[in-house]
Amino acid sequence: MNITIISVGKLKEKYLKQAVEEYSKRLQRYCKLDIIELNDEKTPDNASPKEEQQIKEKEGQAILKAIKDNSFVIALDLKGKMLSSEEFASFIQDSNTRGISNFTFVIGGSLGLSQEIINRANYKLCFSKMTFPHQLFRVMLLEQIYRGFRIIGGEPYHK
Repeated sequence: MNITIISVGKLKEKYLKQAVEEYSKRLQRYCKLDIIELNDEKTPDNASPKEEQQIKEKEGQAILKAIKDNSFVIALDLKGKMLSSEEFASFIQDSNTRGISNFTFVIGGSLGLSQEIINRANYKLCFSKMTFPHQLFRVMLLEQIYRGFRIIGGEPYHK
């Protein structure tokens, strides 16, 4: 299985980089993982809705260029479906059983994802109605992917 994570924004904090490295290492036995970091567009203070829309669209274009044609795209979106860890594991396993082996998870920038990315997504997933920094969210996503593989394999995991 191939998993790509496309994330807008670079990790700056050492502790987040270390967490990403740790989960990337753990995932090696379950999948081929590729993490693509895209530059985020600077949002001026007091940006107008039109400026915010333009920023999301520009980031969206960069995301679209990074998505492989044959990939099943999962957009991380506040309006997406919320799943438990067990349901997420079943979703991955069921999708794989149906022949899907290339998954691309998309984490937007601080303003979220453009409508074009939402439309391109095959599935929209929401972790919580809370808002998280996109850099931290990358770690959270990797942890849940790792947990999902542990559940699929019938291996112990912390409930």
